[in-house]
Amino acid sequence: MTLTKEITVDQVTVTEIGIVLVREVTRIMEDDVELSKQYVRTSFEPDSDVSTQPNNVQAICKAAWTPEVISAYKEQLVKVAL
Repeated sequence: MTLTKEITVDQVTVTEIGIVLVREVTRIMEDDVELSKQYVRTSFEPDSDVSTQPNNVQAICKAAWTPEVISAYKEQLVKVAL
């Protein structure tokens, strides 16, 4: 009997305003049979520090967060604050 724990990013979504939503799944496996599964969701605003995230998440953020997207997001924050 071998127990293993697998943690992977299984879903990345970019919203219309540039927020990146990440879903991570943790699976507990016994001899390649899944015993349990748990999800954790995280969100990142444009221009956030994602340096500790997996490479695929960093690449998606880099592609999605153009200077125009970052600027538009910051402008929207100012409008909401007023």
